[in-house]
Amino acid sequence: MEVLMAPVLWATVVLPTLLAIAFQILGFRSRQSIRVLAYVSALILLAPVLLIAYYLGYRRVGALVDPLVLDLSAYNIGSIGLVLDGLSAPIAVGISLVTALVSVYNVKYMEHRIGELHSEGVRVPGLNAYFILYNAFSSSMLGMAYSSNLVGFFVFLELSLITSFLLIAFYGYGDRLRIALMYFIWTHVGGALFLAGILYYGVNVGSFDILVVDTMEYNRAMARVGIEGLAVLAPLFIILGLLVKMAVFGVHMWLPYAHAEAPTPISALLSPNLIGVAGYALARFSPTMFPQFVADIRDILVFLAFVTIVYGGFVALRENDFKRFLAYSSISQMGYILLGVATLTGFGVAGAMLHYLSHAIGKAVLFMVAGVFITEMGGLRNMMLMGGLARAYPTIAAVSLIGFMHLVGMPPSLGMWSEILILLGIIRGYNPGTPLTLITIALLVIVAFMVTATYSFIAMRRIFFGPLRQGKAFEGGEVMDEFKVTILIIAVSGVIAFLAVELLLEPLRTSVSPLLELVGGG
Repeated sequence: MEVLMAPVLWATVVLPTLLAIAFQILGFRSRQSIRVLAYVSALILLAPVLLIAYYLGYRRVGALVDPLVLDLSAYNIGSIGLVLDGLSAPIAVGISLVTALVSVYNVKYMEHRIGELHSEGVRVPGLNAYFILYNAFSSSMLGMAYSSNLVGFFVFLELSLITSFLLIAFYGYGDRLRIALMYFIWTHVGGALFLAGILYYGVNVGSFDILVVDTMEYNRAMARVGIEGLAVLAPLFIILGLLVKMAVFGVHMWLPYAHAEAPTPISALLSPNLIGVAGYALARFSPTMFPQFVADIRDILVFLAFVTIVYGGFVALRENDFKRFLAYSSISQMGYILLGVATLTGFGVAGAMLHYLSHAIGKAVLFMVAGVFITEMGGLRNMMLMGGLARAYPTIAAVSLIGFMHLVGMPPSLGMWSEILILLGIIRGYNPGTPLTLITIALLVIVAFMVTATYSFIAMRRIFFGPLRQGKAFEGGEVMDEFKVTILIIAVSGVIAFLAVELLLEPLRTSVSPLLELVGGG
């Protein structure tokens, strides 16, 4: 454990939003000013990647602790602090990398989107206001990844909900107000369930701490108390709330609408980053707070995970709208994260956290590619009207292939390592001693992997290969401006992560072992 010399983690949470507010107050509204805001915000948001690479990866420090801690023990809340360790590192890297590069991507895309809305006679807040909401949304997700206290986590969770709701309502597509309201209600229900669970837990246990920051040890309060109902009701509410946030099968109905009709830069954050944070929370909270409960419902969660993978994949196959296709594939990918966590093994949980990062990279690339077609091809989203676009956009076709590889788990993508670890977690968790058990597991895994590969590569073929259906509109060739370079950088980062996976695996191993002590996971 190492305590930072300055409150750097808090700075990455607070400074981007304050910077955007300052630009608004000072009246910096020119295009050049907005570009400066986008780039400076990106540099601040990228700081966690550099911290993790140096401290956790190179120096092998077990955890980074921000020195600024709000002690609310007198109110039975505990200490609200920010921490980066091996478990949260892949989450923070995914959020940091994607939000930073989408910040630059925003400028061209949102100029186009706001122009569309103005041409329709709709008055919306300008780019300055957009960046205030965008930076607050990005920072709130980092705050959730850092949080060592349930109350702190919930505050950031609610901030992410409010800002993303406003971003969809102001700048989204279609019937955006109705869709934003549906998104708000569904995710607020998940948040309310989560809040009920943590309140029941915290009030009875006397603390909302997840980690004791001074020692970086998990709060073992539940292991020492025997309050009637606490061992069932609190985890039930918390886990149900998180499953709604993850949009697993049965509580997924809101996701395709919200993620498809959000402005595309926000879709690139919602689908890979925000919903996956709930999977991280499930891994961080449940094994230490409610070990017996999660062990008892493990089989249910594993079954739900497989159903989610297959259902999301099959529905994605029938979608023609590119963004709705990506939204349903996100439901499927959440099944992999849930599956890894539900194994309650070191391999499985580590694989789930790596899969979060793999999904963040792959899905951000694909949503940003969808944004290129929307801005440069007259709002094109229907994959039935695409085809042959590799001729017009060869670089975009290449990065899209890398994006799909991250979903499928093919080298050189991080998804290969995450799926191997999840598979090892299933084998370790169920220890198939009979041929029937082994065959059952093998069939389920094969079906899951094949569905993912099928929808991914069918989409790749429909979009980029075959005859060019959009005529000769793009004979001038592909122009690689900063708008597209951001997509290329994210795709290349995914390949680098594949090669340098050991920098994340060792800190993960260190953090996961004590996490799973109480449930007996290995």
